[in-house]
Amino acid sequence: MPYETVNIIGAGLAGLAAAVTLAEADVSVNLVSVQPSERAQSVLAAGGINGALNTMGEDDCPENHFADTIRAGCGIADPEAVRALTEHAPQILRWLDRLGVPFNRTDSGAIMQRNFGGQKKKRTAYAKSSTGKMLMTALIDEVRKYEAAGLVKRCSHHEFLSLLMADDGEQKARSTLPTAGDGEQMLVCGAWIRDTHSGEIIRLNGPVILAFGGMNGMFPGITTGTTANTGDGAAAVFAQGIRFSSLEMIQYHPTTMGIAGKRCLVSEAARGEGGRLFIMRGGKEWYFMDEKYPELGSLMPRDVVAREMYFVKRDPGCEGQVYLDMRHLSEEIWSKRLADVRAEILHYFNLDPKEKPLPVDPGIHYFMGGIDVDVNHRTIAAGLYAAGECCSQYHGANRLGGNSMLGAIYGGMTAARCIVREWDELQRHFHKWEENGCTEGRKSEAQTAPGSPWDLMPASPALCEEVSLILSASLGIVRNGDLLADADRKLKQLLERGDLNRRERNRVYLALAMVRSAELRRESRGAHYREDYPERDEAFRGMMTAVMAGDEIRIGFRGA
Repeated sequence: MPYETVNIIGAGLAGLAAAVTLAEADVSVNLVSVQPSERAQSVLAAGGINGALNTMGEDDCPENHFADTIRAGCGIADPEAVRALTEHAPQILRWLDRLGVPFNRTDSGAIMQRNFGGQKKKRTAYAKSSTGKMLMTALIDEVRKYEAAGLVKRCSHHEFLSLLMADDGEQKARSTLPTAGDGEQMLVCGAWIRDTHSGEIIRLNGPVILAFGGMNGMFPGITTGTTANTGDGAAAVFAQGIRFSSLEMIQYHPTTMGIAGKRCLVSEAARGEGGRLFIMRGGKEWYFMDEKYPELGSLMPRDVVAREMYFVKRDPGCEGQVYLDMRHLSEEIWSKRLADVRAEILHYFNLDPKEKPLPVDPGIHYFMGGIDVDVNHRTIAAGLYAAGECCSQYHGANRLGGNSMLGAIYGGMTAARCIVREWDELQRHFHKWEENGCTEGRKSEAQTAPGSPWDLMPASPALCEEVSLILSASLGIVRNGDLLADADRKLKQLLERGDLNRRERNRVYLALAMVRSAELRRESRGAHYREDYPERDEAFRGMMTAVMAGDEIRIGFRGA
């Protein structure tokens, strides 16, 4: 029987954009998420979404957006993918406008755009400082139309367990479908999920789009991401042989503050509207970014700002705490553009940024690396696609603020359109797979429910904490070979323990792949800064890749 449904794992911006695109093409969708869309990490995105609309009279254009994105990514982002992203950005903003996103407006009624880090033009459209929430609200409403029509089925209290692979345990399925891989292909024919209310394990047949966000759960307590993101999904598919890339590229946002269980983001919108960083030196406020980078100041790309904060805090002439100064901003900026930022800071910290500078520190915020995809968001396995922060695309070695929501929406749309184009071919492969005996009753590892109750247990908090400490010690803003080698050794020791369940082992394997990717990149580029290799080396102008083959992690390099 042919499959008629696409399974989307994740209901944030990427998942919703994919669902709308598929439903518009009359393809039905299972939209799987642990929490409803209203609780997705995309809701937390604050500052804005990029697109060269040129509403601010600065002669902006998609070519400028392309150049800024490639430059910020330090030359390792795929130019073909970035060009497609930046060229489609204006029409995506206009589409969001038609859906009812309440963007801030100029006096003439055009969409207002602000400055954001690493960009010389006002290119970031925004809805005060709650842009993610507003975009999600519009897309949730759009998806509900298709839910009512029966084209989208929500599974909003279900967790992803593993992929359903066309693999008889000896030889993987051969496919003529194009993928992001080379040579013999894997074929993904569905996914295993679990109802978190009843505990029922469910098999979903059909193509899969992974859109479950970044790897925040690998660093519990020290990222700005939602605590609901455990990282288990990424670890599971990595252990199943899906190729990842750029795992060493982790973005530290310069302005975060600590709260229970995570870091609270002080949006880049604050600096986009004129907020400035300073540190006390000799009893005076030293606005170090303005002095070192007079053109963009505190709005330099995030890797540069975070690294400068790291160094000035260790300067013996400085007092050791960096502050974000917004005391000089006008009442209009506070009331019309940063009201939500101020309200959040008052709520969580009982500090008024209008009156006092904020003590800020860099915090892990975004993962440029993830599941390796091509320009159409195909993975190494036919039938499997990925979009949003869980995949490695668009950002290279450093992400521009405002490109994440754009990349998530465009990536979800692109993956969905690729499935629609390849639908007939996918159907033929799935049908052939069933004809060859890979049916519900076949007792191969790929077909039976994924693991024993012990293997399906969540990773223990103690193990998660141990892995997080190892990673944060070695994959900080500044790295070196000794720290990375020590992390490699400690992670291998964890794998030698006999008491780890499957999820815990998967987590350690993914952590080890992150460390080894950083070990092998013997240069400094973007978010990856090696004090033992402080210069950029064009021999490394490309992407590190990581893939599991049995119990072996294979790290490769794909030149630009």
